Amino acid sequence: MARLVMKFGGTSVADIARIRNVAQHVKREVDAGHEVAVVVSAMSGTTNQLVAWARETAPLHDAREYDTIVATGEQVTVGLLAIELQRIGIPARSWLGWQIPIRTDNAHGAARIQEINGDEIVRRFGEGQVAVIAGFQGLGPDNRITTLGRGGSDTSAVAIAAAIKADRCDIYTDVDGVYTTDPRVVAKARKLDKISYEEMLEMASLGAKVLQTRSVELAMVYRVRLQVRSSFDAPDAPQGNGPEATGPGTLVCDEEEIVEQQVVSGIAYSKDEAKVTLVKVEDKPGVAARVFGPLADNSLNVDMIIQNLSDDGKSTDITFTVPQAELARAEDVIRKAQAEIGCKEVRTDTNVVKVSIIGIGMRSHTGVAKTMFKTLADKGINILAITTSEIKVSVLIASEYTELAVRALHTAYGLDGE
Repeated sequence: MARLVMKFGGTSVADIARIRNVAQHVKREVDAGHEVAVVVSAMSGTTNQLVAWARETAPLHDAREYDTIVATGEQVTVGLLAIELQRIGIPARSWLGWQIPIRTDNAHGAARIQEINGDEIVRRFGEGQVAVIAGFQGLGPDNRITTLGRGGSDTSAVAIAAAIKADRCDIYTDVDGVYTTDPRVVAKARKLDKISYEEMLEMASLGAKVLQTRSVELAMVYRVRLQVRSSFDAPDAPQGNGPEATGPGTLVCDEEEIVEQQVVSGIAYSKDEAKVTLVKVEDKPGVAARVFGPLADNSLNVDMIIQNLSDDGKSTDITFTVPQAELARAEDVIRKAQAEIGCKEVRTDTNVVKVSIIGIGMRSHTGVAKTMFKTLADKGINILAITTSEIKVSVLIASEYTELAVRALHTAYGLDGE
């Protein structure tokens, strides 16, 4: 017997037929003797509609009332799923974030979980009851409803799994696992049986949409084993045994559990990038602080940074990237500080994409970056910027070369399947 948290996203509970399908997945685990808590998102499209209504009412609205509105989507879903489970003979009870409670900070719209008391949920496991919990929401210090930001139900599920000491957290979505790259771009992309927390965190932050970044961070900190799988698999499909395996899907776990470590496990890409270049900045100490200080003060995240001498040899050009959605704000901040920075011109470019190779095997292998650079050069693809970490190399390239680059790198690192 294992203790499981099962999380189902919006597409998995999009209508009554799919909610009934979810109930059958839950029934399968209950019939196997497991203790089960279920975390659900709002029905597909519901949150978008609620957000639209809030913005239509007042574009600049009270964040606390915004949370009150958008949290209602999950309230509907937990009630419907609990009713369906009861209908098929499974004792179930719905729980909202404030009822557990899931305590958060007061950052409405993007709150962070601070504490969960799972004692009552665990006590009811002893009575054979399934807990159906609303994801995405919690209770702030002022006892107001808070929400965790888009994708927050993944974070809810992992946090609850940590709080109740679950053996595994199963994230059910509309894909059947984590692939070596986007199968829509590379037909030969392979599903991974296992991936380390560190690799999954890099992939999530670099454009892979399977798991929310914060949920992977939380899983890594509390060593919650995650299983990514599809809710559209037949509920009666063959399963693995206990907490160690569930048949289909991808297990996100400690790297010690992965016997054969690929040098490169996956290729990720992000089109949500914008390049900013400050032309002919005065080349003297403190200039970088004058550039990046105002950006940090305005909570703008900067990724890749390049500084090189201008053609006059007396000044420098500084290039950096920001999320595309933040470009207008970043450009505004830089232009307001332009006189203090002392740059001649500010140039921006949104026709760029970040392509990354990821793999824990990089720690023990040399020449990994060389293969990447040579592969791109052979395809005539110019590299605009580079950034690295211990298990990742990312390059910025022109967006029109995205698919060519991803396919070429996928082949170069031996990731192509049959």
